[in-house]
Amino acid sequence: MSLTIALQTATSGLQAAQAGLAAVSDNIANVNTPGYVRKQIVQQQLVVDGRGAGVDVSGVQRVTSQYLQSASMTAGSDSSRYAAYSQYLDNAQSLFGDPSGGDYFFNLPDNLSANFAAAADDPSSSLLRSQALNTLSNFLGQADRINTQVASLSKTVDTQVSDDVTKVNSLLSQIDKLNTDIARGKISGSDSTGSENIQSQLLNQLSALMNVRIAARAQGGVDIRSTEGIALVGNGASTLTYNSSATTPGYITATTPGPSSGPTPITLSSGEIRGLLDLRNTKLPGISDQLGEFVSRTAQQLNAASNASTASPPPTTLSGRDTGLDLPTAVNGFSGQSTVAITNASGVVQKTVAIDFTAGTMSVNGGPGAAFTPATFLAQLNAGLGASGTASFAGGALSISAAGGNGVAIDEGTSQKAGQGFSQFFGLNDLVTATGPSTYDTGLAAGDANGFTPGDQMTLRVSAPGGNPIRDVVITVPPAGSPLMSDLVNTLNNAATGVGLYGSFTLDAQGGLTFTGTAPQNAQLSVVSDNTQRGAGGPSISALFGIGAASRSARAGIYQVNPTVANNPTTLPFGTLNLAVAAGQPAITPGDGSGALALAHAGQAPALLKAAGDLGNVTMTLQDYAAQFGGAIGRDSATADGQSASAKAVQTEADTKRQSVEGVNIDEELINLTTYQHAYSANARMIQATKDLFDVLISILP
Repeated sequence: MSLTIALQTATSGLQAAQAGLAAVSDNIANVNTPGYVRKQIVQQQLVVDGRGAGVDVSGVQRVTSQYLQSASMTAGSDSSRYAAYSQYLDNAQSLFGDPSGGDYFFNLPDNLSANFAAAADDPSSSLLRSQALNTLSNFLGQADRINTQVASLSKTVDTQVSDDVTKVNSLLSQIDKLNTDIARGKISGSDSTGSENIQSQLLNQLSALMNVRIAARAQGGVDIRSTEGIALVGNGASTLTYNSSATTPGYITATTPGPSSGPTPITLSSGEIRGLLDLRNTKLPGISDQLGEFVSRTAQQLNAASNASTASPPPTTLSGRDTGLDLPTAVNGFSGQSTVAITNASGVVQKTVAIDFTAGTMSVNGGPGAAFTPATFLAQLNAGLGASGTASFAGGALSISAAGGNGVAIDEGTSQKAGQGFSQFFGLNDLVTATGPSTYDTGLAAGDANGFTPGDQMTLRVSAPGGNPIRDVVITVPPAGSPLMSDLVNTLNNAATGVGLYGSFTLDAQGGLTFTGTAPQNAQLSVVSDNTQRGAGGPSISALFGIGAASRSARAGIYQVNPTVANNPTTLPFGTLNLAVAAGQPAITPGDGSGALALAHAGQAPALLKAAGDLGNVTMTLQDYAAQFGGAIGRDSATADGQSASAKAVQTEADTKRQSVEGVNIDEELINLTTYQHAYSANARMIQATKDLFDVLISILP
């Protein structure tokens, strides 16, 4: 080895030691810097013509573990998802009150039952009547308040998703710019670890918001793709957009830079945005839907009792609710018997019209029956009432009035349609009224006329469970030649022009229309637009049948105590029409509390509650349903808290393991510092020795 080679070799060692000392110095200086990843020099033996010629420092690299980095980011995504979900679900649960407190929402029906039971013991007490009405009004008002606040919570979630998407777009842009800086440093051989550390921190922030697939680039930096492989960062940064409306699920689209086919929906399986979308698309609407079903069935049970009862004296007019149907269709399908009675102010019956729906006859004062059809029902009822009263039908509502200062009372008898008696189906003596469709049990059967204007259209959106749209389907009401409900259901389920590829609509025994998605897609439906109309000015298909979460989730806020009763508690239907009394005796008496007792027992009678929220179709008492509903909200909140805590623990463990590899260990760095110091000193001495040899050689030259 020549002295020149020895000098060059020692010099390369000196430079390598200097580079190592610089790396160690930077590590120690940043020991407490969040997100800093320790670095080390990359050195290898320098070989020239097959002979060792020192050491070559090819660069500086960060000490990372791709596996631990991926595990940490995955855990961070899950933790952020469940933390957001748990936070808002806790807020939703708190809206119902403290289960141990007196103001707990699900305790109010029991309080209502107790108040009506007390009034049944003393029907003449105006105080007890007022207390019962106040409790009922409070129950309905609380339901409206809770529903409004759940809707407000959903809007807050919507806003946070939009803010998170804005943050994601900023992070993608920054990560893309750092790719350029890192690649430039790699090519030039300079230290790019600072940019890589910043990029790593940005990736941690990104993964907390949404799960992504990250791959290292050969030239330095990273490529980022969505779950399905759409490039988010690569040759430029994509732009994400949050798509939401009041009637359809929210979802995220990505628009790639340069020429593209437009925004493409992407799937998120984790991250804060996923947790927020779960709340916005599924959980919060489900709570509203289930609350609406509970309040709706409570109102229905109370109305069943009130329609089977009457005030004393009975009201002059019984005004029904808008059924959304024409009268012939509404009357068709009834079975059993019901009686309309006209009484004087003392409750003595003046006239009766007994309606036998099964036989299709009406009998006045027990006389021979006169035949009627659904088309002639109103005319025949008016003929039966004669000068004693009138019946009318307008805007989907039936009304019956008595003449001469008399009153109207109805004996429901055995009449039945869609599980409701005659008076209840038309809402003639409802205690609880609604400003919109109060039940989706329309009573329509497959053979009934659907009544919707042929050619009218509605647009349904078929979506994946996560909210991503699959397809928008335009449904056209079948022509006049196909007028039946079965024709409408077949149109909805058509595989080519309907939703048949993704699921099917079913018309149940109560006239409810529900959609069930088929596996494996398990698609969900929402309503983009609906211009259909049943008759002139009637409800749309989606409004009449409650299709889509938007219409169903608003139900809980539409109920109120019948204004007539609220303004005059003496009109509460606390008595019962007794047609078995002797002629000339009162059929309705002021001291009768049987109607109040029926109202008290309304929550204890088994009822069919349709699928809503997390519960499917169930038959149980309202009291049991309230217990299940309240318990389910509590369990869901506790489960979400547990998931959040578990995910946080996993994240902490993953971060700890990652930190053990990537973090700075002072003891190790001090050992490296000593090693590089010794190497530096040894190479410096080698250089000095080589210099001394040069000096000796030069001194002996002549």
